[in-house]
Amino acid sequence: MNIPLLRAGSWKPRSRPDTFEGLGVLALEWLGKIRNEFEIKVTTEIANPYHVEQALKYEIDVFWIGARTSVNPFVVQEIAEALSGIQRPVLIKNPINPDLGLWLGSIERIEKKTKDVAAVHRGFSSFQPSRFRNIPLWQIPLELRRIRPDLPLICDPSHIAGKRSMILEIAQKSMDLNYDGLMVEVHPDPETALSDSEQQITPTSLGELLNRLEIRSENFTDPLFLDLLEELREKINIADRDLIEALSTRMKLVEQIGDYKKENNVAVFQLERWKEILKSRPEWAKVLGLSPRFIEELYKVIHEESIRIQTAINSKKESK
Repeated sequence: MNIPLLRAGSWKPRSRPDTFEGLGVLALEWLGKIRNEFEIKVTTEIANPYHVEQALKYEIDVFWIGARTSVNPFVVQEIAEALSGIQRPVLIKNPINPDLGLWLGSIERIEKKTKDVAAVHRGFSSFQPSRFRNIPLWQIPLELRRIRPDLPLICDPSHIAGKRSMILEIAQKSMDLNYDGLMVEVHPDPETALSDSEQQITPTSLGELLNRLEIRSENFTDPLFLDLLEELREKINIADRDLIEALSTRMKLVEQIGDYKKENNVAVFQLERWKEILKSRPEWAKVLGLSPRFIEELYKVIHEESIRIQTAINSKKESK
């Protein structure tokens, strides 16, 4: 197995007190022994300058900043200052809330002190029911990659899944999306783990997972495939143009409705109409073989823009 880095948390940030919060410096001693005995680089989480100081004392090779820390610019800045002049790679997990700017800000703060930085996608907290422990929201890390194509991107399928049965699925998707690596939680006896036991796998299972992963090529070489791909992409371009023209037509109708509502003193938001849309559009989608959930999310964005347009019409006329 190609495992270049052993990850183990010396300190474990928890939501509630009186739960297992790591072993601190004692765990750093263990990591140092593992590093020397097995000649493998080790990494641990840092959440404040004291953690940085202690991790350096025990010659930890790589640091990572967790989701509960990257959400706080003040703390990240303190860690950045503690890292000043120290050449250590730093892995930065996405913040717990889906905020690309906050994630990018944490990366930039650390980069001012050390250039060897990578991003770790571990999913985002949500109040909505989900089969994931932390919803992946793949569009956010992919947008980060668009903005920063130079930045290594690693997936943490364990925290996204929350249960071991889903780890392969998420790991494979990250590979399909051309991520640069995986951060997987492993334990010799997951059921006895002191934290996150349901999302950990055994070393044997890790080997099986890595053997089952399919790493696909990013480049195309087959001329026939390239021709077919180009033809299909051109059809997608035409379909996208049709979609945008349809949306333009819809928004012009929204503007007409906004004018009518203003003239007749009718509220912009109509709850019953919105309920009807949320019920009917996913049903239409299902008949056409589309994901009802996808269409529901799409219409939430469309509805938000419709509300914005009609509110702007009200504001403009009231100012006259």
